[in-house]
Amino acid sequence: MPEKPGGTEITELAALKALAQPRRQQILQHLTLHGPATSAILARALGLNTGATSYHLRELARYGFVADTVPQAPGGGRARWWRAVPGDRRFPPPSRRTPGMRLVMDELNRHAYAADLALFERLQRESGAAGDGAAPDKWADAHAYSRGSLRLTLPELQQFFEEYIALMNRYKRPEAETPPGARTVHTRLLAFPGPGEDAHDPHDPRGARTDDNGRETDAS
Repeated sequence: MPEKPGGTEITELAALKALAQPRRQQILQHLTLHGPATSAILARALGLNTGATSYHLRELARYGFVADTVPQAPGGGRARWWRAVPGDRRFPPPSRRTPGMRLVMDELNRHAYAADLALFERLQRESGAAGDGAAPDKWADAHAYSRGSLRLTLPELQQFFEEYIALMNRYKRPEAETPPGARTVHTRLLAFPGPGEDAHDPHDPRGARTDDNGRETDAS
């Protein structure tokens, strides 16, 4: 599916189902984290058989989530290599989802959140695995984490998201232009309104909040 300004919205239920399948989410995460791979490499990494990984790859390719890449088999072999296809993919907002879409999106999000948590916990374990006297991990020191709150209108929240996507796109570049020493950095944004809150009262003094890192956020 071609990229469009403002992202590509996935509205086809079959495409959403293809993306929501847990094994396919694992395949996409592996390709994103480790780069191109064959079905055999993915099978070994994920504990599957090559028939299963080949089937899942074909289904992902059907909707443009993965694609063939240049063969890299040693000795000029003909192994089929796959890569994750990057893109600003978006889903229909809850108000426009059919009952079938809601079920699929609930499943997709449940697995995605669990995978994110597992990846974060792995990072925590590996960051703390070095013993005394080990060289400091500068990448761990650069780990960015922040919790905060803002007082926003609905249009402002929508603009906040678009500016986040624009910031991401500023730092994206082709693999050939990536300098030595670069690593894959996973980013996640979760911004949601507080439950049970009314619209902002201009006389409400809660215009500024302090996040858990002590930085001030000002929504005035």
